Amino acid sequence: MVKNHLGLLQPGQIATITQLHSESGLQQRLLAMGFRTGRQIVMLRRGWLSGPLHVRIGTTEVMLRCREAREIEVTNVSTGI
Repeated sequence: MVKNHLGLLQPGQIATITQLHSESGLQQRLLAMGFRTGRQIVMLRRGWLSGPLHVRIGTTEVMLRCREAREIEVTNVSTGI
């Protein structure tokens, strides 16, 4: 499991993607949606009880499962949209 992952962010926090640790099928889907190393990602909303996460990467908004978010390593977490 990744130590500092997307699933730890709170709404309004911004981070930079450092690595994708997912299996190849999911990794290809994430890459197609713009999830690349060095891109900034914003946590918009968190679902109830480990529900889906609503994030923005560039101009694209995506809903991710918590399990998928734990496979996206992030750094440089800051606050503010």
